[in-house]
Amino acid sequence: MTVRLKAVGWSLVFLAGGYVLSLSLILLIAALMRPAPTGGALSLVAMQTLVLLAVFTALTWLVGWRALRLSAADFGLVPVPQGIRGFGRGFLLGTLLAASAMAGAVALGRAEWRDDGGTVTSWFGAVGVTGALLLPAAFVEELIFRGVPLVALSRAFGRGLALVGLALIFAVAHLLNEGVSLLAVANIALAGVFLGLAFFTPGGLWTATGAHFGWNLALAGLAAPVSGLLLPIPWLDYMMRGPSWLTGGGFGPEGGLLASVCLAAGAFVVGRRTIRESTT
Repeated sequence: MTVRLKAVGWSLVFLAGGYVLSLSLILLIAALMRPAPTGGALSLVAMQTLVLLAVFTALTWLVGWRALRLSAADFGLVPVPQGIRGFGRGFLLGTLLAASAMAGAVALGRAEWRDDGGTVTSWFGAVGVTGALLLPAAFVEELIFRGVPLVALSRAFGRGLALVGLALIFAVAHLLNEGVSLLAVANIALAGVFLGLAFFTPGGLWTATGAHFGWNLALAGLAAPVSGLLLPIPWLDYMMRGPSWLTGGGFGPEGGLLASVCLAAGAFVVGRRTIRESTT
């Protein structure tokens, strides 16, 4: 019981304390930045990501390394070559799943891509800039939800309960996103399970980050909203026609049943590669 209480207590300190501290810093910086700097929404997203990264990196050291005595190996951060391979595998899988959900919407839901008058060169440039924004955002979300709490809770309660519990918290964290629906929340919880399983494959946190990044970049690069946020991408426009329950509507593909199928398939694939829990 003491082990379980300790795991829950430190996880709450990590999640709730990190949220309160991050929100306070974001509000303070936003007030100091008025009027908003050039770049608008993208600048604010970048600022929020940097604050979250700083806060939760510090808490990972304080709670994970100092309080719980976790090591880099517990997060799959070493050996480095394995982490690099894991990131690559995760990125390819996340990209494939997101692209499949969008392609399914084109085939079954009458969605389509249109040329918006931009150039392929400008598209590559925009995707590069978008990737530079989405990579640290993906990493920090994995650090929060598939980092210290997942390691601590899985050791205390087993992987199943830890995965589901943190996946639900991950979904709740997206409740205020633009255009969110009940199915979108369910899909985000399913994505949390998928990414949690990816964490337990060789590569650990790197694999989960790669999968998260690949999914988000594929959506953004193919001109779809990412969890309700539409990022500016030239050359392509993605027209989300058909029933919202199938294609996702304004929230993007993550709000539709096609994404549910793809995420479930991803969870099945990575679930077969998870490292077995020690029985000793």
